[in-house]
Amino acid sequence: MSMNEIQIMQILLREKLLLIKRAVFSASTLVLVAGCTTNPRTPANKSDQNLRHHQSAQQPLLNTTSDKVRKKLLSQYSQWKGVPYQSGGMSKKGIDCSGFVYLTYQKQFDMQLPRTTKQLMKHGKRISKNKLKEGDLVFFKTGRNKRHVGIYMGNSRFMHASTSQGVIMSHLNNQYWHSSYWFSSRYY
Repeated sequence: MSMNEIQIMQILLREKLLLIKRAVFSASTLVLVAGCTTNPRTPANKSDQNLRHHQSAQQPLLNTTSDKVRKKLLSQYSQWKGVPYQSGGMSKKGIDCSGFVYLTYQKQFDMQLPRTTKQLMKHGKRISKNKLKEGDLVFFKTGRNKRHVGIYMGNSRFMHASTSQGVIMSHLNNQYWHSSYWFSSRYY
């Protein structure tokens, strides 16, 4: 092997190691959370239709291991990380917290959940914080009449569309989220 070939191999190896380090770091810090008190750009009759569909499509996560759920959630996060917050938004140009939950469940688990935080709060099975599993929804009171929702990722982390930072991962033990935590629910 020539010196040039060895240098190229070394560069490729360094790049692969860097990608692995980034993946491990991202995986260890990821958490999904979505859902804000917003008025979506979805007609009311479509929301009702989605809710009916949700009620008949609750099994996709049942036969999925938590490792598979986590991988699907991480995949969604990697595609949406940093997308800015936009009230009522449903695209990579801007998204709100409930829209992020809605699209995540739709794409990753082929499930139609309710579109708004208010609707999400009314459905699903309430669970205690110490029983959280990957894919569960976590709800917060972020103001007198403001609510927020995200998707639990495991290890006390969740992903969500933050009003100030867009789609990010956060920790439930963070002082703000810890004091704002309200309840959790399961949709599968």
